[in-house]
Amino acid sequence: MVTEVKSFYRRFIHPNLANAISILGVLPLAILFFENDYLYLIPLIIYNNIMDDLDGLVATKLNIRSQFGANLDNVCDAVAHTILLMVVSVHFGGLVLLAGMIASTSIILRATSRLNLKAVTGVGSPTNELMRHLLFVLILMQYFDVNHGYYLLLIFILHSITMIVPIKLVFLIRGLAKTATAVLLVNISLLTVWLVPVLAPLIALAFFSTYLYSFIIGTWHGLMKKN
Repeated sequence: MVTEVKSFYRRFIHPNLANAISILGVLPLAILFFENDYLYLIPLIIYNNIMDDLDGLVATKLNIRSQFGANLDNVCDAVAHTILLMVVSVHFGGLVLLAGMIASTSIILRATSRLNLKAVTGVGSPTNELMRHLLFVLILMQYFDVNHGYYLLLIFILHSITMIVPIKLVFLIRGLAKTATAVLLVNISLLTVWLVPVLAPLIALAFFSTYLYSFIIGTWHGLMKKN
């Protein structure tokens, strides 16, 4: 019996641990379809970000990375991030909704392109970078006098461009986090923004500024190469 259990774990559970985490990062978002869904948005964004990082760490540490797992992760990200984005967009409506629909289209296009084995990877901004920026705006508008419409429009339009253009954004904070400890610190910073909102402006500024700097530098290098 023990041998059979070990064999089942080795053949089915162990190779799919990271895949299970990817799926578990999406399933709780079903809460957003209930009444008062907007109340759960902030913790769900943080939860999804943690699970998205965790699946990659588990796959690397256990040496169970696979093309199927990478594809599943891309699909789960596209589903989760589109749901989160559209909940915010519908909640605010108007131009925010229109910009959110454009950004959702970019999420789907990016995720689909990454399913192509011949696609160039490592360029553009990841969809979870948009989720982090969305989190910051929601926190700042909740605790500070922030014009949510202006900033939501700004990040939706900017990310609609940077998610699909072939520009390498090399100075993103999460992109620079190569070790498990660094990834943990990134997620702790997101929890800090939520639990200690007085620090939110400083942390948000760090993420926003590195994103804009990466976009400007990446665009400049791209233009220089063409010339």
